[in-house]
Amino acid sequence: MTIDLFVSCVMDQFYPETAKNVVKVLKRAGVEVCYNPEQTCCGKVAFNAGFVDKAKKMGEKFLSDFPNDRPIVGVSSSCVGYIRTRYRELFHNTGSHLEYKRLVSNIYELTEFLVHKCGFVDFGASFPYKVAYHDTCSSLRELGLKDEGRVLLSNVKGLELVEIKHPELCCGFGGMFSVQHEPISAALAERKFNDIMESGAEYLVTNDISCLMHLDGFAKKHDIPVRVAHIADVLSSFDAD
Repeated sequence: MTIDLFVSCVMDQFYPETAKNVVKVLKRAGVEVCYNPEQTCCGKVAFNAGFVDKAKKMGEKFLSDFPNDRPIVGVSSSCVGYIRTRYRELFHNTGSHLEYKRLVSNIYELTEFLVHKCGFVDFGASFPYKVAYHDTCSSLRELGLKDEGRVLLSNVKGLELVEIKHPELCCGFGGMFSVQHEPISAALAERKFNDIMESGAEYLVTNDISCLMHLDGFAKKHDIPVRVAHIADVLSSFDAD
């Protein structure tokens, strides 16, 4: 199977090594990865900030960057959720109607793709830590994903998966929300880490790079002894063949 890889702008700019791990994981699952280096932002940030016209222009470029009729795998649940739910508002009954319909039917979040499209859940990875999984708002409410990340992590050798209290609650990122309402955003992150610390987890793992950036920054600022990782970083911890 051949896929087009959609690397979010946050991962591209701040976590490029994680993007490489995504490729490593997909290849391990027997997938041929194509990457268009001309791709940029899907437009989510502009849309959420109220710049709908700019978001539409960015979306039009995104549609042109992924012209192939094959699966598109996204590394961030919030970006994939935005595309599936908001591109309809931007492109329904427009000149890009057919393009948006094709793309939306072909785009998958990484864990969703691995579990449901590939049926590949055991990468031979090893990660000897106690791990809590962060359910992102986009995964739960826009994509309907809950168990996929846990299924993948349950097959990692040495990994102890623990549940936290209130796993469905927001971490406080929310894109522009964390900028415009910083005190509330920080309070939500603090509550999330209180639950994580109580669980005894050493790592917090998520499938959304934006939530990861927010939580990683909060943990480092407040010297919280919990590390944050994208699920691809964990799944790629296998010996090369």
